[in-house]
Amino acid sequence: MVKTINFPENLSPIPREHVEKILLAGLAAVDPGMVVESLVKRHGNYLEAGGHWYDLDNYNRVLVVGFGKAVIPMSAAVEQILEDSLTAGMVISKHANLSSGYGLSSKIQVRKGSHPVPDQESILATQSLLAITQGCSKDDLIICLISGGGSALFTWPVAGITLDDVRNLTRLLLKSGAEIGEINTLRKHLDQVKGGGLARWLFPAQVVTLIISDVIGNPLEVIASGPTVADPSTFEDAIQILQKYNIVHEIPDNIWAYLQKGLVNSSLESVKTEDPVLERVQNLIVASNYRAAHAAAAEAQRRGFHTLILTTYLHGEASQAGMWLASILKQMVLTGEPLPRPACVIIGGETTVTVRGNGLGGRNLETALGSVCDLAGLNEIALVTLGTDGEDGPTDAAGAVVTGETLNKAGRLLINPRVSLANNDSFHFFEKVGGLIKTGPTGTNVNDLAFLFAF
Repeated sequence: MVKTINFPENLSPIPREHVEKILLAGLAAVDPGMVVESLVKRHGNYLEAGGHWYDLDNYNRVLVVGFGKAVIPMSAAVEQILEDSLTAGMVISKHANLSSGYGLSSKIQVRKGSHPVPDQESILATQSLLAITQGCSKDDLIICLISGGGSALFTWPVAGITLDDVRNLTRLLLKSGAEIGEINTLRKHLDQVKGGGLARWLFPAQVVTLIISDVIGNPLEVIASGPTVADPSTFEDAIQILQKYNIVHEIPDNIWAYLQKGLVNSSLESVKTEDPVLERVQNLIVASNYRAAHAAAAEAQRRGFHTLILTTYLHGEASQAGMWLASILKQMVLTGEPLPRPACVIIGGETTVTVRGNGLGGRNLETALGSVCDLAGLNEIALVTLGTDGEDGPTDAAGAVVTGETLNKAGRLLINPRVSLANNDSFHFFEKVGGLIKTGPTGTNVNDLAFLFAF
């Protein structure tokens, strides 16, 4: 887990220590290993998970499988809990090279996949994971670990759909500004392991799924495209999403043909609530954005800030969210509402970016950039955005800091934030002006946090 945060030195005055400790408290609360250890316990030969008890003596094999950005520390914690009861395992990570730092034994293999767009490596890793669980029986216990990024890392397109088809569709949806739930609806209907597909594969084994949520509100069917839960969405929903963003004529022909086929062939539909394969599955949320926000708020209060969690359901266009956050911070400065100084307002959620330019950035950086003009000239304030995975889009920044001086600094460098926004070039804006926050990969992912500080 992250111990320090690299804040930009040229942004002042910010009480860096206070801000850093508050952000670190939020990240620490969703440390994958810690949350697993707090909710999964071993009592002799019994395993307790979320109030359910499993007699390890009743199982011939105990396997660990998983995928996502947090899967390595999660699997290391499970291995420590199971000790010699663990038979074998395989997990898929974006950062497979991090496994050596968590002390995983040779019992758990680590495969690398691609994120945010899946590649052949993701498919091969998925097939390998399924191979070690092939032929499961009711005498097997499988601990399944899921976290953000799982949709791309764990994937196997249905027959007739190629990886290039899925990649092209994902790019079109991302570029159109589609939300994660909408993207996953398409994924679940074009993939064999999503939408309950993994539960179908593992049946009749007993499955315990531990989930770190990266989706607003923690809907199980959306997180990593719901591989072990019922899917309420349908082929008709998938088609309506394509129509909503007016990209029907841009998608590969075979995808459209398969979706049309699914409308009339119920056997192709994803797993639904009444399916008996779900009777052998327990799904348990172990960490979420809500947990991170409350931990950060507790640390802010301890440090003397008047504190408010405004929402953990922020969504919508990132640049618009930035302007909205700036309006709240301005209200705090001018009226002392909703909190007087020193104040810390915390917002959680996940915005989207509709890509219209050819710049570099992600939703946290674009949210920050959207606030720059409206915060100009305000004294002793900071708006901070943070991607809890430590990676904002295709960049190595976790987010950015904006103060009342940011616009002036940009002006002296002849950089116009509105032009940068139009080009979706938030990374280069903050790289030149100052403001990038870097944590490195955090090993977890529970959406994003934003902080409004009035010191």
